[in-house]
Amino acid sequence: MRLLLDTHVLLWAVEDSPRLKPAIRVQLVDQENEILFSMVSVWEAVIKIRVGKMHLDWRKLVPVALESGFRRIGVDLPHLEALAALPRHHRDPFDHMLVAQAIAERATLVTSDGFLADYPVEMIRA
Repeated sequence: MRLLLDTHVLLWAVEDSPRLKPAIRVQLVDQENEILFSMVSVWEAVIKIRVGKMHLDWRKLVPVALESGFRRIGVDLPHLEALAALPRHHRDPFDHMLVAQAIAERATLVTSDGFLADYPVEMIRA
């Protein structure tokens, strides 16, 4: 299974947070799964750090995620095409792009964000 981590799930995973459900931990280490994280999540983290909503060293985020066996994806044309076709259920541009990326990558989005349930994307609740 291909799994795309929402920003908070990525952070929980690299920080080994107790907020990450045991069932999700199992999915993240299952060799049958391909775990994706988006540079959109890194961008979101940097913005939240700049405005004081988050405190972490964002420079360690990508190396730790890669060391965990996760695969990094950027923003590409198929992601933008999926984004353009999305309904607008709420205003968070980071969520919009992560949903679009999950659709374009044929990945299941791993999130605890209930607002995303209205979008046409496969999800696993974290």
